[in-house]
Amino acid sequence: MRRMKASTLRRLEGSLFIAPWVSGFLLFMAFPLGYSFYMSFHDVKVLADGIKMTFLGLENYQYILFTNGSVLYNDLIPFLQQALLMIPIIVIFSLLVAIMLNQKFKGRGLFRTIFFLPVIFSTGQIVNEFLTQGEGDLGFLERYNIAFYIREAVSPRLAEPIIGVMDSFVLVLWYSGVQILIFVAGRQTISASVYEAARIDGASPWETFWKITLPGMLPFIMLNTLYTIVDLFTFPTNPIITKVTNTHYGQSSALVWIYLVIILTFLGVVMLLFARLIKSYQSTHR
Repeated sequence: MRRMKASTLRRLEGSLFIAPWVSGFLLFMAFPLGYSFYMSFHDVKVLADGIKMTFLGLENYQYILFTNGSVLYNDLIPFLQQALLMIPIIVIFSLLVAIMLNQKFKGRGLFRTIFFLPVIFSTGQIVNEFLTQGEGDLGFLERYNIAFYIREAVSPRLAEPIIGVMDSFVLVLWYSGVQILIFVAGRQTISASVYEAARIDGASPWETFWKITLPGMLPFIMLNTLYTIVDLFTFPTNPIITKVTNTHYGQSSALVWIYLVIILTFLGVVMLLFARLIKSYQSTHR
């Protein structure tokens, strides 16, 4: 009976925590999402006397996927390749910084604040302005003509995403603030007694990292990977965001829903991979 009460209490607590998000979704997002999905099957025209919709079925999706796929294939695929390079850079950088910020040293709170400040200031318009002014790139790329050597050493399909990541490397690191905060909190969930026992047994810091820190941080690595995917897929240079127009509402809605399916596919693959990693780790340490 006590177990049932405890489980019921946990469910109630979880429901209370998620209730504000569910309420906000139903009030502000459910109808626009449903209406955009409805528009994706229509030819939408805004007239003086109202909105006229002509049912087209799957024509908008067929047009984007097969007839005119320039945005989807020529613009989106390079962006996705660039995002696939950005994701591990952000996650690994955030993990290493969080481990360092978890150490005891003078000014630790100040450094934590400094790493989180870009999250507050890096709104979409500010990031766009930085990219326009070329402030997000690394100066030595042009100085030493590194882009030329990358194109010579790597195939063009892979070279352009690599150069794109390096061109906006500083801004990419700006997107690490939330991940660092989550990793700092996650690192504190690992008991200090575990590290003390490892030191007594003669484990080196390198062995401690691979056998204690990294396995203990796997759930937080998964969470940050999922967050980074969603965050990067709304990056200001996203071709889907820049190509959506206010004239072809039906085609734009179809393009957005295709993009949503791509994002959900990425998230599903990541969740599946990490679920297997966590399960295999738990099975080997029972």
